[in-house]
Amino acid sequence: MRPARALIDLDALRHNYRLARELSGGRALAVVKADAYGHGAVRCAAALEAEADGFAVACIEEALALREAGIRAPILLLEGFFEAAELALIVEHGLWTVVHAPWQVEALERTPLPRPVDVWLKLDSGMHRVGIDAADYRDAWQRLRALPHVGAIVKMSHFARADEPDCARTGEQLANFAAATAGLPGESSLCNSPALLGWPQARAGWARPGLMLYGVSPFAQAHPAAAALRPVMTLESKVIAVRELPAGEPVGYGARFVTERPTRVGVVAMGYADGYPQYAVNGTPVAIDGRPGRLVGRVSMDMLTVDLSEHPQAGVGSAVELWGRQVPAAEVVARSQTSAYRLLCAVKRVPLRHVG
Repeated sequence: MRPARALIDLDALRHNYRLARELSGGRALAVVKADAYGHGAVRCAAALEAEADGFAVACIEEALALREAGIRAPILLLEGFFEAAELALIVEHGLWTVVHAPWQVEALERTPLPRPVDVWLKLDSGMHRVGIDAADYRDAWQRLRALPHVGAIVKMSHFARADEPDCARTGEQLANFAAATAGLPGESSLCNSPALLGWPQARAGWARPGLMLYGVSPFAQAHPAAAALRPVMTLESKVIAVRELPAGEPVGYGARFVTERPTRVGVVAMGYADGYPQYAVNGTPVAIDGRPGRLVGRVSMDMLTVDLSEHPQAGVGSAVELWGRQVPAAEVVARSQTSAYRLLCAVKRVPLRHVG
């Protein structure tokens, strides 16, 4: 069997959720969209269900997969419904839905439902992706409140630059939200992972931790609040071949790495088809049999190469960690022309092994 695999530490997942909930001071929806950022949504939700206040997914297909697996906790559709016909399924399966566009308000007005549905009414406070305009927000809230088949209404928004601790935009969005929702009763939800970690003044009501659940900091620089996170995914494989090369020899496609001295090169069963970033540069850290090592040469679809010169005992069968407990994912991100979100979600082909 090919040795590439991803270990998913469910104890670390629970630890990170508890940290998020503690920081929020209220309740927290565990965001498990995109197959829990590549970690396996069903297994992650099952591991958290006993203590999570609920879950958040992108769309109804993801929610129904959790329901079919036996997850009974509240589930919020972050993108809401895409057509009015989905409202029947939302009621049938006891889902919560975001409402972020005028047509969704109109659809709820036109569609009587057998039971009330809880709505999270999203304000565009400055990200300008989805959300009700500030000038129309109060009217949308009042129209929904007038409907007998709408239950609780949670006021929500989303920050565009909360992962930049010195950026004034988050403060501006907070002020916009406060102005647009002034006097409207009910709970609020503002914090994604970077806001929850880095903006205490935004912590109110329901938090929506995503990336931090999986143990990766959303910040480009070290941040004290993120130091307590524990990595959930460990991506690992093994050395499958060794080459002894003299100085001046190229390694891999494009001769991006050329040996400067006699070098032992290990070939690892891991590539960009497995989710390892294709453009990781020479020197990107790895761990070889538990000791620090480095990537050399261009990453191929199914293989990559590492420098074994400082690892005389390493050879075929040696364990290589690409990121996880020993190699922070953030260090790979910094050398790979990618983001932490894309790094984790890209892990597709390797089998997941859930532990803890």
